[in-house]
Amino acid sequence: MIPKSLFKKANNELEHIGRTVYEDFVEATQTCPRCGFELTATELKDNHEVCVKCGHHFRMNARQRIELIADKDSFTELFADMESANLLSFPGYDEKLRSSRAKSGEHEGVVVGEAAVGGIRCVMFVMESQFMMGSMGSVVGEKVALAFERATREGLPVLGFTVSGGARMQEGIVSLMQMAKTSGAVKLHSDAGLLYIAVLTDPTTGGVSASFAMEGDIILAEPGALICFAGPRVIEQTIRKKLPKDFQTAEVLLEHGFVDAIAPRNIQKEMLVNLLALHEKEASE
Repeated sequence: MIPKSLFKKANNELEHIGRTVYEDFVEATQTCPRCGFELTATELKDNHEVCVKCGHHFRMNARQRIELIADKDSFTELFADMESANLLSFPGYDEKLRSSRAKSGEHEGVVVGEAAVGGIRCVMFVMESQFMMGSMGSVVGEKVALAFERATREGLPVLGFTVSGGARMQEGIVSLMQMAKTSGAVKLHSDAGLLYIAVLTDPTTGGVSASFAMEGDIILAEPGALICFAGPRVIEQTIRKKLPKDFQTAEVLLEHGFVDAIAPRNIQKEMLVNLLALHEKEASE
């Protein structure tokens, strides 16, 4: 009789060195800053970067947001190769731009393109928090202005998703000039009778909040988003008083009439489609 041990594979202590065993894989987790719940990367991705327990909205990058809102395969990017230059020879700015491009995978702090949302053509711009916190420099302002100019020529509505720490200090007065330039482009688009819907996400501050972010015909905001000109820390240091806990959040701005509605991500596209369809119907009539 042949012993079974004859066909048993010999143990090899070197066999698994350098190899990953699936059973040993531990998925990365992230702690919700609001409720402390531990969320896996898969849970966050499947729930559009929203906490499954308390509904806290984590930040999304520009490509995730385009995938969430635009109809499948409908987004065509515009002005993709535009990049900032160190106009003022600001120390360290060149390296900051290089590291931001590597971190975000984007050329600049905003992505612009044409898309269909619920079958309705529109121009979209989506700001990128991983690129210097969406700060507005010459190229961000130029791309936003170009988006409105294209929409005006084509007779299309604009959907804008903002996230920004404000004007880009490394470009000095040039960055502040973008407030006037983008506002002018928004005005021409409005004068043509076209719709602009702004969706404010966390955080939308500084020169962006003081210009095109708050100039929409309809202004939506994600739950809990910080929306302001000067941030709470700056104000507290100035007035030397502690601010209320929910100061400058989307919900407080809604209460005081600065935004029109809160738009949670699970119904955000539905809200936008309904608004676009309503405007398209009115325009045709």
